Amino acid sequence: MSDTEKPRMLAKDHSSGEQGCPAVYIHGGEFVVQAPERGMDDLVNVLPGEAAVRISIDVVRRALHAYDRGGQ
Repeated sequence: MSDTEKPRMLAKDHSSGEQGCPAVYIHGGEFVVQAPERGMDDLVNVLPGEAAVRISIDVVRRALHAYDRGGQ
């Protein structure tokens, strides 16, 4: 998949309805996470331009399962 192709959703939180987040996409050979931001005061080594987000373990598991089943 090239960077010019649109990201493809692998999994999302069922409780967020048809739209919204959290969600995990595949794009250009990388996972992209869409989720609410969280505070970063307690994180270490945060670089400029980086953001921390919250996502449930269940959504991550379903995204990995979809990826393993050919979601590349």
